[in-house]
Amino acid sequence: MGLLERCHELFKTSNLYELLAVNKEATETEIRRSYYKVSLKVHPDRAPEDPLATEKFQVLGKLYAVLSDKEQRAVYDEQGLVDEESDVLSQDRCWEDYWRLLFPKITVQEILEFENKYKGSEEERQDVIQLYVQHQGNMDAITASAMCCSQEDEPRLCSIIQAAIQAEEVTSFPAFTQESDKKKKSRRKRAAKEQQEAEEMQKEMGLGEEDDSLVMMLKQKQKSREQNFNSFLSDLEAKYSKGSEPKKGKRGKK
Repeated sequence: MGLLERCHELFKTSNLYELLAVNKEATETEIRRSYYKVSLKVHPDRAPEDPLATEKFQVLGKLYAVLSDKEQRAVYDEQGLVDEESDVLSQDRCWEDYWRLLFPKITVQEILEFENKYKGSEEERQDVIQLYVQHQGNMDAITASAMCCSQEDEPRLCSIIQAAIQAEEVTSFPAFTQESDKKKKSRRKRAAKEQQEAEEMQKEMGLGEEDDSLVMMLKQKQKSREQNFNSFLSDLEAKYSKGSEPKKGKRGKK
C-alpha cells in the first residue's frame, strides 16, 4: 500500500498538508515544526496506549521526507502523487533515528543562550507583533504564547506592541488599549502563584540528569500553558537543528 493510502487509512486524509495542519504555501520551517508537533502525538514512547502508534510515526516520517525534498514536493504539488520508488521512500531507514537527527535534544545551556540572544531582538519583536495580531490584543493569550516570557517581561512586550501601534504598523485593538486594571492584576496574581508552585516543586523534587532537568524547568516555567510546551521546544529545535538535515537521495524512476 502506498504512502497516500496509508495516510488515509491511519489519519483519515491523504492530503499531506492537511495532515500536518499547514497550507500548500507553508515554508520548510513551518512544515518542520508542524511535523514535530504531530509526530510527538504518535511517538511510540509517548503514545503507548495506541497500538498503531509505531506505524503512524513511520508514515509521518515518510510524509516529512517527501515534503522536505524539493523535487518530491514539486511532484506532489503538481500531480498529487508520491514517487514510491524514489530513494526518499524506498531506502531502508530507521524513522526514529531520522526523527532524532532532525530534532536533537537541546541542553539547558542552549536554552539559556537562546533566551539571552532572543530577548530584545528583532526576531522577538516580529513574533510579539504576530501574536498581538493573531490574538487581537488579548494579553492573556499573548503572554501565554510568547517564547521565553515571564511576568517580568510583560511591560517590555507591551512597549513593543505600543510602539508598533504608534507607528501604525498594526491595528489598535481595544482588548489591549482598554484592558482593565482588574484583568492585569488577575494575570499578575496568577503568575505569582505559578512561580511559587514552581519553586516549591523544585525544592521537593530537585533536579535529575540534564535532559530531565530541562523538561522539568520548562514545565515549571510554563505550568499554566502546557499546550505551548511542544510549540516552544519545536521552535527551538527548528533553530538548533538546521544543520542536521538528513542527506537526500536522488529521484528514482516512477
